[in-house]
Amino acid sequence: MASIRDLSPFLELTKPRIVTMVLVSAALGFSLAQGGVHDPGLLVWTLLGTAAVAGGSAALNHYFEREVDAVMTRTRDRPLPSGSVRASAAMSFGLCLVLSGLALLVVQVNLLTAFLALLTAFLYVVVYTPLKRVTWLNTSFGAIPGALPPLGGWAAATGELDAGAWALFAILFAWQHPHFYAIAWMFRQDYQLGGMKMLPTLETDGRRTCRHILGFSLLLLAVSVLPTILGISGRLYLVGAIILGLGLLAAGIALRLSPSNLAARRLLRASIVYLPLLFLLTIVDIGS
Repeated sequence: MASIRDLSPFLELTKPRIVTMVLVSAALGFSLAQGGVHDPGLLVWTLLGTAAVAGGSAALNHYFEREVDAVMTRTRDRPLPSGSVRASAAMSFGLCLVLSGLALLVVQVNLLTAFLALLTAFLYVVVYTPLKRVTWLNTSFGAIPGALPPLGGWAAATGELDAGAWALFAILFAWQHPHFYAIAWMFRQDYQLGGMKMLPTLETDGRRTCRHILGFSLLLLAVSVLPTILGISGRLYLVGAIILGLGLLAAGIALRLSPSNLAARRLLRASIVYLPLLFLLTIVDIGS
């Protein structure tokens, strides 16, 4: 039997932190659509299928970026560049996870949820992954599959997509820009080594990057109030969303005023704090 040590590189291929965020946002979409979790069995099937597709997509991303990962300092110890997993095994593993997750969603949930999961995998693996070496717009293209999981959760709960689902999509789409621009700023030299066309690697002063960070932070502040406008969340959520949005915007302004890795790291931390607190506000608001 395979030991835990033998399986750990395959677990790393699934990018567990990203999968966790995907599952949390899918569960949020599900619970908001139902006004709570009234069908826990359906939620479990939804999360299992979503986890398999997300993990498989991550493994395929590892496969297609294995040569770039071998060059970059922050990724050279990943399973494929380090040799702990063969490339063919990673590809087979990823495909099996994606296909099994899609089959599970079709059989146990519904076709719309399965389609959204397939669309997410396609955009992430086939569109976003190669675009990172083509254009700096890859961040915006990559934000689309990153914002689809709550739509999957919503579709699983209701079988359709309405304004509330798209409000969640807009929030996640806007949030990803300051989050990933902060990461790209901190590792811009590494991305240059890998030939990645991230926006911070294409300029020396960071002004355009900061403009995008501030612009999307303002957009996030605007779209984050949509759940209250649509009647999904109440006043508690509204006040909290505005405070969180202003905090993230302040971190972006600080980076613009004093461009540095330290300021970028503070922006990254602010973005990491923002999302779980916003999700927590929606859950508390549902229960209140």
